[in-house]
Amino acid sequence: MDKIVHFEIPVDDLARAKDFYGSTFGWGLEDAQGMPYTLVRTVAVDEKQMPTEPGAINGGMMQRSLDVSSPVLTIEVASVGDALERIEGAGGSVVQPRQEIPGMGAFAYFRDTEGNTLGLWETAS
Repeated sequence: MDKIVHFEIPVDDLARAKDFYGSTFGWGLEDAQGMPYTLVRTVAVDEKQMPTEPGAINGGMMQRSLDVSSPVLTIEVASVGDALERIEGAGGSVVQPRQEIPGMGAFAYFRDTEGNTLGLWETAS
């Protein structure tokens, strides 16, 4: 069974959103190096950047876009390519095809049959 492992919050004003979530919930916020993305830590992580509490997930913030205009849940799968084929076969569609993040894995966005945008994550082996 594939599980939800990450969330993303699209924002219009990153500084304002970081102030809100940091001060309201005490989340750790760290700008990613080399990309317009902020890592969101809701719990501590281990040396592999995985949450140390069972069942907990961390996430990210990025600029809102037409394709990603509301919060996104990300599902970990064995293969993003295989998952996208299953999604299209079941009536969903690809929003953003598979993209590599060197040394970490790959991700993609898809739209389900209800019009929701969700993410896929494949951890590098």
